[in-house]
Formats: sequence, C-alpha cells, structure tokens
Amino acid sequence: MQYRQGDVLLVKVEKLPAKKIKIEREKGRIVLAHGEATGHAHAVDHPNAKFWEAGDDRYLEIPEPTELRHEEHGFIPLAPGVYQVIRQMEYDPDAMEGHHFVGD
Repeated sequence: MQYRQGDVLLVKVEKLPAKKIKIEREKGRIVLAHGEATGHAHAVDHPNAKFWEAGDDRYLEIPEPTELRHEEHGFIPLAPGVYQVIRQMEYDPDAMEGHHFVGD
C-alpha cells in the first residue's frame, strides 16, 4: 500500500526497525516534510501517531485512521499501519550537468 502527496511518498512496511529514535512533533503535529518554496508542510495531527528515524530512513506509525494534510494538496486519508516516509525530489536535468556517472 502506498500514498503519495506532492514529493512525499508513504510505503507500508511490515514493522518498525528494532533500532530507532523518536522524532519530536512540531507545534503539536508530525511534519513529514516542509515545502521548499512555500514553507507549507506535509503533516499528520493524530495524537497517537509517532514519527521515527532509523539511520537515514524515517517511519510514520499510525495506530488509527488519520489524514495526511498539506495546505496546497488538501488531505489524504491514511489507514493504520507503519509507513516508510520517502521524500521524492523532482528531476532537474540542469542540476545534473557536469556530473559523471559510472559507465559514462
């Protein structure tokens, strides 16, 4: 199961990693990502939801149905579960100029 809102992708996983660190809320809500241009945020308000960090990965734990909200995108209903939070970046070919990759 997956949910996408703007540049945030939530992918359902079986369970949380064993080693993780809790990420604190911002002004009472879990902020998955801040918008680069507008400052708006992809956020969850549910009081029992938790946000975790395990190495470079982040996870959202939702015990009950809730909503992922964003000022520009509206909301997406989320089913209970554990989701890996992936921040997707837009492809910008100009930003890649001058970079060389294996096989070039």
